[in-house]
Amino acid sequence: MPRPIKCRKVCHFPDILEFRPSNKNGGRGEEDEKEVILLTVDEYETIRLIDLEGMMQEECAKKMNVARTTVQRIYNDARLKIAKSIVNGNLLKIEGGDFKLCDE
Repeated sequence: MPRPIKCRKVCHFPDILEFRPSNKNGGRGEEDEKEVILLTVDEYETIRLIDLEGMMQEECAKKMNVARTTVQRIYNDARLKIAKSIVNGNLLKIEGGDFKLCDE
């Protein structure tokens, strides 16, 4: 039986939940047929804490109430999704995940 997933503590829910590529003409192009990349809220939080706030993975893990190895996996998954979205011009949506908003 697999271990139950532990809820990750998230202290900043994203204000913007969708990032859409636009072409030079400002119109909608073939991105409508492309895959939508889903970034979970906990993946967003690792990007925010590590890349924006400058935290080390250990600090991020403590803040999110998970193991450092879990943060490392979440962070790597998030970076791959963001890279695919930027390079391939995919719509990036932030939604879902196993998280609990903190009281701060």
